[in-house]
Amino acid sequence: MNSKVNKPSSVLELHTDTSLEVVVDQVTAVLTDSDLSFGHGAESAEAEAVWLVLHACQAAAVEDVQWERRLKPAERRTVELCLSKRLHGKKPMAYILQQAWFAGLSFYVDERVLVPRSFLAEWIPDQFVPWIDPQRVHSVLDLCCGCGCIGIATALAFEDAKVVLSDISPEALEVASINIDRYDLGNRVSTHCGNRFAGLNQKFDLILCNPPYVSNQRMAKLPAEYVAEPEIGLRAGVDGLDFIRPFLAEAREFLTDKGCVVVEAGSASGAVELAWPDVTFTWLGTEHDEMVLFLLSVDELDQYNSTFQNSRTASY
Repeated sequence: MNSKVNKPSSVLELHTDTSLEVVVDQVTAVLTDSDLSFGHGAESAEAEAVWLVLHACQAAAVEDVQWERRLKPAERRTVELCLSKRLHGKKPMAYILQQAWFAGLSFYVDERVLVPRSFLAEWIPDQFVPWIDPQRVHSVLDLCCGCGCIGIATALAFEDAKVVLSDISPEALEVASINIDRYDLGNRVSTHCGNRFAGLNQKFDLILCNPPYVSNQRMAKLPAEYVAEPEIGLRAGVDGLDFIRPFLAEAREFLTDKGCVVVEAGSASGAVELAWPDVTFTWLGTEHDEMVLFLLSVDELDQYNSTFQNSRTASY
């Protein structure tokens, strides 16, 4: 979308005699010139503009749209309304559209959950091969599940596995339940409410966790779009490890003899290395970052058990 057009001074200047391609350019220009932050399902103003127009057209993919056709009245109203909400409320577009994408799958989201953006999306479709033997995975825990996107995508990738979605927030689990129903996975995917492993009474072959990992310092600098998300899903103390420390001390008890954990440490990855310099973490590379997800086998959790136990309540 690179047609040269004049940017409208107001979203209300969209016209039904304008092509969808030009609408994308106009919306892109408005978003670009506004004090907005991107990264909640769209990495740029143009990507977000395309997403909004796809939503207005009720299209599932870019290839489903005839971009040269004219904007319909109902589509114009949808674009104008959603764009107005985005500009004035500075909420993520995902909340406005109540939709987010993860691992190529569509999920319902609202202000009760973080907007999906985990790097785990790059590994789930390939079943974490070669680090994990898919044939050994029969039970999965998605800890800090939020909307349930990680666990549901994993259930679809591991077709014989049963998955538990767990979160401390009952409100988040309400959203996760909507997504379980959307994919008709009620026979294999269940929900559990608790802090970390509290109340769980089984062992898992695979534990996936995208925990809070944003340090207090980083929290203070977050753009408005991130502040609109539930703080409980982001804030993790002085160094971003308030959740990861006790998690590593407790996880072994909930793994089978061949199990492993995969944890997203995100912006706290450096703090992970500093906190446990003697631990050999396996970092799973992603398209944008080589050190954001780490994997530990049950044997490694046994090997470093005393290290993790001694640091579980460390404070800085």
